[in-house]
Amino acid sequence: MAALASNPQMLTRQAHGNKKEQFWRKESLNLEKKCGFCVSVYNNEKLGRPHMEKEWRLKAFWSNIAQPTTLEMEPINNVEELDAVLSHARQLSQPIIIEWMASWCRKCIYLKPKLEKLAAEYNNRAKFYYVDVNKVPQTLVKRGNISKMPTIQLWKEDEMKEEVIGGHKGWLVIEEVRELINKYV
Repeated sequence: MAALASNPQMLTRQAHGNKKEQFWRKESLNLEKKCGFCVSVYNNEKLGRPHMEKEWRLKAFWSNIAQPTTLEMEPINNVEELDAVLSHARQLSQPIIIEWMASWCRKCIYLKPKLEKLAAEYNNRAKFYYVDVNKVPQTLVKRGNISKMPTIQLWKEDEMKEEVIGGHKGWLVIEEVRELINKYV
């Protein structure tokens, strides 16, 4: 079996019985891609000829390109910025997610792009920010009551409601954050 296209409509080839007889079929694989292309092969037998002529067709597909797939998280660099973010979120009655991270923390770096994908999912319902604890004043870190990293907190109405300390697998952390957001949205 040979794969010709890496997308949800992947083309495969199977050989049957003798090595000369081959046919193509389209298999639908459950890959989570939102855009890509599909290659279709059609066999056409010509009259009086023993060989088959293959016709190749290429189709492109996009699903909802109006929504971004990731949104870059905005940094919070000091206490004043945190106060401004919290007051803006209070006006919109939105929760905000803050990832407290460090540039040396491997799990923090691993979680950030996953949280940016989650931010695109909740684009107009929640805002996502990050704080690099090594680059900000310690008063900001104390205000967040941070003891371990990565720590992901949900803030609403100027106070921290819940947090997830991400010392375990990334997909579990993202699912826990998703549950938090759904609880407060």
